[in-house]
Amino acid sequence: MELTLLTVPACPNAAAFEERLAAALAGHPGAVVQRREVADEEEAADAGMHGSPTLLIDGTDPFAGPEAPGSMSCRLYRDAAGRTCRAPSVEALRQALAAAGHD
Repeated sequence: MELTLLTVPACPNAAAFEERLAAALAGHPGAVVQRREVADEEEAADAGMHGSPTLLIDGTDPFAGPEAPGSMSCRLYRDAAGRTCRAPSVEALRQALAAAGHD
C-alpha cells in the first residue's frame, strides 16, 4: 500500500490530518506514509492534489471526485453530519483504506 500525504508549506490542517491518519493506521504497523510538500499549481495538478492536505492511497485521492481539479488551496472535508472539518474522521480514513483493499 502506497500512502502519500500532499501538503503546501505551513498547511494549518496537516497536523490534524496526520493525527487522524496515524489513528486509522494503528492496525497497520508496516504502513509508511510518504510526505510531499507541493510548491506550485502545476505540481499540485500533476501529483493529484485537490487542496492541502490530500491523501493519496495507491495514487488515488479517495475523498475527491474524478473531475476535481488540482489545487493548492486550503482543503476542508465534511464529517458524517455534513459539517466542515480540517481532516476526514478516523472512521472515514479507515473506510477509505478498506475500500482500497487495505483493511
